Amino acid sequence: MYQSDITQFINQLKEQKPSLEDEQRRGRALLWDKQPIDLDERGEQQQSRVKQTPYVYYQNF
Repeated sequence: MYQSDITQFINQLKEQKPSLEDEQRRGRALLWDKQPIDLDERGEQQQSRVKQTPYVYYQNF
C-alpha cells in the first residue's frame, strides 16, 4: 500500500515519541478549548461596564 513521504514521516515520529498526541491535546486544551459561558454572569458583566465616549482622546466635559 502506498504511503506518501509525509505520512511515513508522521508515523515514524509517532513511533519515536509515543506521547506526542497527548502533548498536542494538552497544548490544544491550554490555548483553544474554553469553558462554556455563563449567560447570566455575562449579562451582568455587560451591564456593569462603563460606557466609553465616542472619541476617547478628547473629553470635553
